[in-house]
Amino acid sequence: MTTGSAPGTDDAARFDTDGSEGSDRPDSGVELPAVAPQLRELRRRAGLTLEAAAARARLSPAHLSRLETGRRQPSLPLLLGLARTYGTTVSELLGETPAVADPIVRAGGPGAREADGWTYWQAGGPGRGMQALRVHVPYGRSQGELVRVHPGEEWLYVLEGRLRLHLGESEHLLEPGDSAHFDSLTAHRIGAASSGGADLLFVHTLLQSSLAGLCLGAGTTATHHP
Repeated sequence: MTTGSAPGTDDAARFDTDGSEGSDRPDSGVELPAVAPQLRELRRRAGLTLEAAAARARLSPAHLSRLETGRRQPSLPLLLGLARTYGTTVSELLGETPAVADPIVRAGGPGAREADGWTYWQAGGPGRGMQALRVHVPYGRSQGELVRVHPGEEWLYVLEGRLRLHLGESEHLLEPGDSAHFDSLTAHRIGAASSGGADLLFVHTLLQSSLAGLCLGAGTTATHHP
């Protein structure tokens, strides 16, 4: 004789609304770190009830509850959906801690990169709100004839040689030890004023622009020149 479900048993305890069969034991087919604590904390941080979060993730509340209590392990596609729901990354869901960026850039680190005669050495860490470079500006026309206008700020310090800086309608001649700090929405142009070129330290806040690709070692062909 077939025995039916006990009266009052919630059908969601066996079948979730997304069509997957429920279970009170962790799935054995997915080897992932325990994500239950992160799921619960991220939902609470987002100020969402179990029902609201489940609706956003297109899950049943019963299924999400099992994930939060560790009775079910999410598949990788489900992890991606939950990350989008909570506005985070899969790495955070898995409790991974990002590596701490090394604040020191050693001499002899990332090699020189050249574009249109300008030579760049990375002088700051990647992924920061500002980028620091050591730059050699060659003598002659080269990129010194190009006028630049873009969002951000720029700061430069002349190490060797003389530098000619055009800011709007003004022209400035900078000697070693001189520096300049300006809004890069001001039309600007830089060129070497000495036959051996000029060397400078250059800091800018063009982090989100694709123009900074080569300077940052991103492997792109676009280049930002001061």
